[in-house]
Amino acid sequence: MMAKSPAIARQISLFDMDSPLHGKVRGERSIMDYPFFVLSKNAHLEPIEYKHDQVTIQIRPSATGVATMWDKEILLYVASLVAQAIADGQTSDEDVTFSAHDFFRITGVERPSVRDYRRFGEALERLQGTQIKTNIETGSKIDRGWFSWLSEAQVEYEKMANGDEVLRYVRVRPCNWLYRAIKRDQRIYHYHHDYFRLGAIERRLYEIAHCYCEAGPIDINLEELHHKIGSMGPMKRLKQLLKSIEAENRLPEYDVSLIEVVSGERTDSLGRRRKSVTTSVRMKPRQRSISA
Repeated sequence: MMAKSPAIARQISLFDMDSPLHGKVRGERSIMDYPFFVLSKNAHLEPIEYKHDQVTIQIRPSATGVATMWDKEILLYVASLVAQAIADGQTSDEDVTFSAHDFFRITGVERPSVRDYRRFGEALERLQGTQIKTNIETGSKIDRGWFSWLSEAQVEYEKMANGDEVLRYVRVRPCNWLYRAIKRDQRIYHYHHDYFRLGAIERRLYEIAHCYCEAGPIDINLEELHHKIGSMGPMKRLKQLLKSIEAENRLPEYDVSLIEVVSGERTDSLGRRRKSVTTSVRMKPRQRSISA
């Protein structure tokens, strides 16, 4: 369980930490590809089940809800530190120690407030409390039972002379499922720095495009995209948002466009002939991304 200590027995220096993170945030493909996180900041307290082709995912909420797309920022940061250590030829320990200050720096929070630190602690609790069961294998292994994103999470504070508590460092242990994926599979993708400025659905669009647009543009049926994003809202709302994203061109590295094709005709209840329209979404990398 996440523990809070009023004082630190020994002072932790920057040299004892796995942070700071250098370069871009990096994510593992499986947690980019599939909807493991809810899109709303409101507490989701119901179990979630996802099935697509041969992939199954079951998610159980913690007492404060399922981990969200914003909670995922911590997981991406931790995964990036593990990947950084591996790339540098270091012996990667399962425990990751970092400063919350560096996490906020990476995610674009210049002057974290008390509220930011409180939300940070709540996110750690949801990541530790949310339970997942999936048949997605990592490191050539499948975990048959339930696991949490963080098997351990500890936040250490130092009490100042005036009685205030200052957060010194965070130590977490990512689950074996994710740790194996990073260390053994090494399907690691860089994230654009503007990712943290996006809304939840935009983040999912970016991740899906990042996974599948390596060879060029892809077209995906709107209904399938709705399912893959993990949206629980009406498809009509997603379509409106996609039109807005297309018009404002606000997805980093990728262009998004809606394509509507007349697929036939039907007769409504009043005997009127109506055209049947199929909507697909095209995502393609911008030219500079292809050359990069």
